[in-house]
Amino acid sequence: MIPGGGQPNMQQLLQQAQKMQQDLARAQEELARTEVEGQAGGGLVKATVNGSGELRGLVIDPKAVDPEDTETLADLVVAAVQAANENAQQLQQQKLGPLAQGLGGMPGLPF
Repeated sequence: MIPGGGQPNMQQLLQQAQKMQQDLARAQEELARTEVEGQAGGGLVKATVNGSGELRGLVIDPKAVDPEDTETLADLVVAAVQAANENAQQLQQQKLGPLAQGLGGMPGLPF
């Protein structure tokens, strides 16, 4: 509802939308640069992803390597990557959640 019952100032609405889009783009760039870690097996396997969920690194403790049991190692790698991605999703919610909510009510925007 517009105070006084007048029409919304379209120029002002467009400027607000543009600012929110710029803020969202900055937050997405920051996420791409931010790295988060996930681990499995008590730290035997550590995966690092960026805030967008892209795998950036993987560290495997030699104690986790058993040539007779590569299946367990594979499970640890998957679990570590999943944990890292969960952390990245939490980071995305922290960074993008408020911005996406602000843009959600504006028609024509993909949020």
